[in-house]
Amino acid sequence: MTINKLGFDPSFKDAFSAYEEKEYQMGRVALEHKRMYRVWTDKGEMLCEVSGKFSFDASSREDFPAVGDWVVIKERTDEQRGTIHAVLPRKSKFSRKAAGVNTEEQIVAANIDTIFLVNSLNEDLNLRRLERYLLLTWESGAAPVIVLTKSDLCENLEEKLAEVDTVAMGVPVISISVMEEKGIDLLKPFLEPGKTIALLGSSGVGKSTLTNYLLGAEKQKVQDIRISDDKGKHTTTHRELILLPEGAILIDTPGMRELQLWESESGLSESFTDIEKAAENCRFRDCTHENEPGCAVHMLIEEGSISGARLSSYKKLLKELAYLDRKQDKRAQSEERKRWKKISAGAKNKRM
Repeated sequence: MTINKLGFDPSFKDAFSAYEEKEYQMGRVALEHKRMYRVWTDKGEMLCEVSGKFSFDASSREDFPAVGDWVVIKERTDEQRGTIHAVLPRKSKFSRKAAGVNTEEQIVAANIDTIFLVNSLNEDLNLRRLERYLLLTWESGAAPVIVLTKSDLCENLEEKLAEVDTVAMGVPVISISVMEEKGIDLLKPFLEPGKTIALLGSSGVGKSTLTNYLLGAEKQKVQDIRISDDKGKHTTTHRELILLPEGAILIDTPGMRELQLWESESGLSESFTDIEKAAENCRFRDCTHENEPGCAVHMLIEEGSISGARLSSYKKLLKELAYLDRKQDKRAQSEERKRWKKISAGAKNKRM
């Protein structure tokens, strides 16, 4: 294993140059568990934790390493472990608001090239949830691909594909059946050596089954779908880098029960280009697309080009982002107060 096979990019080399002369090395975080990290390096796999200074300087959860991150480590040879001293700048990251009441970013995976948005073609297919995934993917800096699994269980495949196309906005849509080995060849152009692909989706949509197929081994535990509701059972419990035989790097992720937005204004424009483009032709520049005369968006809804449900989803996401902005302003003020308390405490300790 060499870092050149693990998604290494020349930009990481430039960022690492400040550490090269101090017996540091680069590695990529393959697994994170309770602030312990399994890191892949040129020398093999190493168990690491962050340094005390790193932990002290970190002001929020996003400052800590995430799966897919490139990190600067120093090996503790006697212990066969390592210490993480820095996280190199990320070229992309898929983030969501962490579950719960706190306004905090959770980085699901970092330095991803492509995100497979995995949805099942059974009763679990949900266009509104898919819109959220697309929005966050565009914001991440990675390229989205919609992967529709279990096509062998779908009786009205063409109808379902047409529904998904209404929200895809030009994103590739690929239907597959692992059981019948159909459509999977269409994924191969995205699985190039050294490229990192994350699998994202709800529990039971077939991410682990697809991972096992691509790996050619039973890496992820898989359970049969329930007869009662055609849903697969949740199997993946953590995020982890997996090196595929052809050289691509896969990140399988646990199913997400909550998918709250995080800093997604530009992603919203990418995901809803149809509505925002139509809005440019509204009679009033501040049209709310409610009851105003000359609303171009409502004209398209009446024509059947855009669904009313899609407009409702767009408005809901706009409100959610506005609320998040207000919460983040308060959080930023709180973090600034904490930062100055740390500085004051450090200065006081030096005087003593």
